[in-house]
Amino acid sequence: MIDWDDVRYFLAAAREGSVRAAAKRLGVNHATVLRRIAQLEQRLGALMFEKLPSGYRMTEAGEEVLELAKQMEASAHQLETRVFGRDQSAHGLLRVTLTPILATHLLMPDFADFARANPDIEMDVLTSGELANLTNREADVAIRVVYDRETLPLNLHGLMGPELYGGIYMSRDRLDSWHAGLPDPMRWIVISMHGIPDWASPGDIPTTAVPFKTTDAAAQIVAVRQGLGIAALPCFVGDADAKLARVPGSDLHMYGTLWLLSQGETRKTKRVRLFMEFASGRLAGHAPLLAGLSSPQD
Repeated sequence: MIDWDDVRYFLAAAREGSVRAAAKRLGVNHATVLRRIAQLEQRLGALMFEKLPSGYRMTEAGEEVLELAKQMEASAHQLETRVFGRDQSAHGLLRVTLTPILATHLLMPDFADFARANPDIEMDVLTSGELANLTNREADVAIRVVYDRETLPLNLHGLMGPELYGGIYMSRDRLDSWHAGLPDPMRWIVISMHGIPDWASPGDIPTTAVPFKTTDAAAQIVAVRQGLGIAALPCFVGDADAKLARVPGSDLHMYGTLWLLSQGETRKTKRVRLFMEFASGRLAGHAPLLAGLSSPQD
């Protein structure tokens, strides 16, 4: 009999395009992925991949197995979500996916309150630049910034939260120096893959043409605190940070609307319903900060 776990590892390798990428996705070492695929090949009596100098290429047999494997996966997910949806106990695993900056700068205290109020629920907070897939049960609830409601998949169910705005921020020390008549051009501090937002205007502060780049928001925020330059940040980050201030004359920009999303049968479980209701209330309480309506500290 074919082991579903072997098929799962084969699917990951086929989708990711390499054994190492599949191992990273699954949270195992690459030797485990190779072993699982070898077990599947032995069971089926056919090679799934052929080794080339440039890497692995799927064989004709592998292509046929891939289509059947996808059907197996869909059936497994359907079975899992239907059983999960009938679970009305306030205990067990609850996986929530959101961006790192939302977790660390806004919602982690709320998650801690929920965990303390529901000690039998095992929370798994998935903070990543790549949000987990709800349809494949990688997560039970997603907190996402949605730019256009029409882009939401039809199989997702959600609660609409507050609007999220961003602004241009600099360190309070640099602002004090500027007000004291010691102006000097500022650098833009940007996340490498995004660059300077189209909407961003530095207001009355001149900027140089040479940016300072980081790979993530956490490093970007620290660079702004150090007085290196200015950056576009969510208002819930900039307005809540005593070391930061809005750049004079700069405008706010709407990033989108926060949504709490769940999928299919998953939304019917008690622990998902409890969390959705709790998080919706907490997000509503954060609405002024998210919209940049809390008193700026400049």
